Amino acid sequence: MAIDAPLLDSHPNGGHQEQKPISVVREFGEESKRLWKLAGPAIFTSICQYSLGALTQTFAGLVGEVELAAVSVENSVIAGLAFGVMLGMGSALETLCGQAYGAGKLRMLGIYMQRSWVILLTTACLLVPIYVWSPPILELIGETTEISTAAGKFALWMLPQLFAYATNFPIQKFLQSQRKVFAMAWVSAVVLVLHAIFSWLLILKLGWGLTGAAITLNTSWWLIVIGQLLYIFITKSDGAWSGFSWLAFADLWGFVKLSLASAVMLCMNIQGWDAMIALGFNAAISVRVSNELGAGNARLAKLSVIVVSVTSISIGVICMAVVFATRDYFPYLFTTSEAVGNETTKLAVLLAVTVLLNSLQPVLSGVAVGAGWQSLVAYINIACYYIVGLPAGILLGFTFNFGAMGVWSGMIGGICLQTVILIIVTSITNWKREAEEAESRVKKWGGSVAEH
Repeated sequence: MAIDAPLLDSHPNGGHQEQKPISVVREFGEESKRLWKLAGPAIFTSICQYSLGALTQTFAGLVGEVELAAVSVENSVIAGLAFGVMLGMGSALETLCGQAYGAGKLRMLGIYMQRSWVILLTTACLLVPIYVWSPPILELIGETTEISTAAGKFALWMLPQLFAYATNFPIQKFLQSQRKVFAMAWVSAVVLVLHAIFSWLLILKLGWGLTGAAITLNTSWWLIVIGQLLYIFITKSDGAWSGFSWLAFADLWGFVKLSLASAVMLCMNIQGWDAMIALGFNAAISVRVSNELGAGNARLAKLSVIVVSVTSISIGVICMAVVFATRDYFPYLFTTSEAVGNETTKLAVLLAVTVLLNSLQPVLSGVAVGAGWQSLVAYINIACYYIVGLPAGILLGFTFNFGAMGVWSGMIGGICLQTVILIIVTSITNWKREAEEAESRVKKWGGSVAEH
């Protein structure tokens, strides 16, 4: 059995000699190795970078309750919003850089990264007022005055992190598209170790509290940026970096539209620790699909989608089973309250379903990024979340008095619908046509200009 028609091998006399079809198992295994070479370091990098904020929050909690609340709220609401927007807008680069790399247009990658810097740094400036006026914003969404004031003060101190996000995400997409994921992993790991040491020193040992938290967290994010930039500038990234260019300011409007569509598509899917594995696979499959489409390999792009879908669903099923098996025990790792534990156990079924859905939905979004469908998926996301999921959650939770279970069930319904639609879109895709469109996209976005 073969995935496609039998492969033909060149014959020494000039003809062709039929070769044994490559088995499905062998092709699946080879593609799985390629996928994990990308996904493994990407997952590790995501965990390291997410852990920067988590560690800061932990140390702040050792100082006091107000400090814990301030860091937690700033991390999850203010910085969380900025992270989602920047990650989403930076993901436009995955399509363009990935397909350009697959097409062998290496010099275009540096131009694309610089264009993304221009757009994301401008976006960061537009997000500054949210940091400045975060206290009234936080009070508006229900936080107490004391926590809003403390979180707002901390948010002002964290403005350097906002601009680190804007610089970092284009760099990451630039490196990921070339499969240089180990460089990112090493930089993130070293910074995480330094972050843990200096967080302890400044926050606890020297007693600097929130000031020490802000210094260490800002410094750590900028160390990641500097470390990755040094790697790019020193190695020239195998020719993908040829220096700064005024071409970075060309065709910016089209780049902005693709970036905005990417932001809408992805920033709605950032959900904490459970998102780290999904983000790793999201990055890996977007690179695989964009590289293969850029190289004109429609068949391998399709195979990559099949392999990553099977892999992520398998992981999701295992995680779902773990949640079911430990539903009576895991709540007490985080609370000593029997009432809270019992309520959490009741919600474990919804948690298990969410874990399964979150194993596939971000992967399909990564396929969309690799193929360049950001605008389509942005519309799908908006419809599923705001027309179906959110209204259903409000109706079940408050009108029919199902509480948290009702709200969560409604949102799961939206995610289910979104996942089903993405499965249908992916299943009916003509990958040969996508490869042809990738070639057109590479030419449209300045391929001929960047090569001269």
